[in-house]
Amino acid sequence: MPQPFPQIAPMPPAIRSVMDTDAMRIAARHFEEPVITPCYRSTREKMISLLNGALATELVCTLRYKRHYYTVTGVQNGLIKAEFLQHAKEEQQHADLLAERIVQLHGKPDFNPAKLLAHSHAAYDDSEDVQAMIMANLIAERTAIEAYRQMIIAIGDSDPTTTHLLVGIMVMEEGHADDMRDFLR
Repeated sequence: MPQPFPQIAPMPPAIRSVMDTDAMRIAARHFEEPVITPCYRSTREKMISLLNGALATELVCTLRYKRHYYTVTGVQNGLIKAEFLQHAKEEQQHADLLAERIVQLHGKPDFNPAKLLAHSHAAYDDSEDVQAMIMANLIAERTAIEAYRQMIIAIGDSDPTTTHLLVGIMVMEEGHADDMRDFLR
């Protein structure tokens, strides 16, 4: 049975006095850019560029995991093969989220295959050996984690929605890195 929505307590007077409801309502009436209100504190072009770099990284990671999934062999590698496929699906989900955010910011997600490797933070890998595949994926995950950490710091509090998105993706990337590290043991 679904849980009822919790009741939200009224805003305390001290907080209410800091909030400028009239200014919020005026800013919300500017419809040229639905997601971007006049109070948006980041440079949209810079944000779109950062997000396109992250998008390229996620797409390259998707392709690397897919290649590893299809080329790893041996009954003993069934668990690793399944993990590669799961990670490929999750990396694609990350790419979709990033592309959505780029569009929300009135940018164009760059899916151009010719540019992906140049813009990706992580490398592609075509190893044949399963341990080399695992190591390549671990390195790529750690690279992505560091890229997201740096993006989050660069954004600061200028775009909380994008920061929240990147933190969520970074958490999953940390899980992927743990999975790959566990396979090396």
